Amino acid sequence: MEKIPTSFSLILMIIIPLLSFQEAFSQVVEGKDYSSRVNVDHTFDMAGEDIFGQRFPSENFTYQDKVTGVTINALTTSRHSSSKMYQTHPQWTSDGKYIVFTSNRTSRENGDRQFYAVSMDNYEIVQITTGSDNGNFHLGWKSGNAYLVKGQNIIELDLDQLLSDSEEDNVGEPAEYEKIIAKIPDTISPSGIGLDAEETSVYFSTKIEKHRSAIYKTDFKSGNTIKLKEVPFRIGHLQANPYVSGEIMYCWETGGDSPQRIWYLTVNNDGSVKNRPLFEESDSDWVTHEVFMGPDHILFNVMGHLDRLRKNKTGIFSLNIRTGNLEYHGQTNGGGYWHSNGTPEGNWISGDTFDGKLYRLNASDTTDVTLLSQGHRLLSKSPFTGEAHLHQSVSPDGKWVLINSSYFTENDIMLVPLHPANSED
Repeated sequence: MEKIPTSFSLILMIIIPLLSFQEAFSQVVEGKDYSSRVNVDHTFDMAGEDIFGQRFPSENFTYQDKVTGVTINALTTSRHSSSKMYQTHPQWTSDGKYIVFTSNRTSRENGDRQFYAVSMDNYEIVQITTGSDNGNFHLGWKSGNAYLVKGQNIIELDLDQLLSDSEEDNVGEPAEYEKIIAKIPDTISPSGIGLDAEETSVYFSTKIEKHRSAIYKTDFKSGNTIKLKEVPFRIGHLQANPYVSGEIMYCWETGGDSPQRIWYLTVNNDGSVKNRPLFEESDSDWVTHEVFMGPDHILFNVMGHLDRLRKNKTGIFSLNIRTGNLEYHGQTNGGGYWHSNGTPEGNWISGDTFDGKLYRLNASDTTDVTLLSQGHRLLSKSPFTGEAHLHQSVSPDGKWVLINSSYFTENDIMLVPLHPANSED
């Protein structure tokens, strides 16, 4: 056998220990292999890296409400600020398998928030957006897509495929899931997209000048953007009817009370537009937080937290937008109700208060009111504090209420059973 040169032996003596050290540093310590737990250190995301499709271990923690005894599921519990989407938009993917939320757990250096999907099966979390400018985001009503605006581009995100690939640890580049389906003219700055019920177009508002805004529609097939309506106030909380194509609800946004809060715009088949106020207000009405409750009803709150507002009834109301029939669903003590959301068929309503109490209301019986949970705004007795706004959403199947909460951290998202006696432990 040929003798190995002395110089090569020396090289091997140097390299082999180095390779062993590298293995020990990354996976093996004192003879024990930790490679199967390689992702555990991502639990609190110390690095804050913006990585499209990355997965985070479950953070969920269940506890019993100390007042009601109801089991609450905190879906996020890390050090970061995690928030559900606004209650005007869908929270669950169309198949009900994931809840989508926003968080600052990545890209903290520049303040960007990303969107994430938490599994309803194992509560693991997946990052589904990347980069900056992700504010205009909307889940599909029926499809497995999501829609977002980046710059002037309207992008269709194949969320079903992304989530499936993430489960298999086989996520590609963002371009493999994102498709530009329309471009908004450079002269328009889109804000607050609403997705049409048929998922063939989006509506959005834009500020023209200080006291003037407009609503536009962009059609996916033609790519055309048209102005639907111009109004002499700031538009806020634009939302499309999830069940009926061509219908949009929006509000006169002031950051507080407004002369006439709720407005409804209908686009007819011939392209003509009808714009009208809903629930015409008196001077002493402070209306807020309007949402759809099925195809023909909206739900909203008339604030009662100030003495001057109590000349008329305050509390939660629903309105039939076809007939104009108004129904009263009650008021609670203290500062009164704040937000509301209902089951699609309109049988049950969820209302919350400034101090973080969450109630279930029977829509047909104002005496049938149940406290579900409390303590989600521990320090607050008014709306004007820094703690989380619950902004509750009822799941499409009517089983759950998704809320923001300051019970554990600055802001977490939690699931509360709407009917605790019927829910599984």
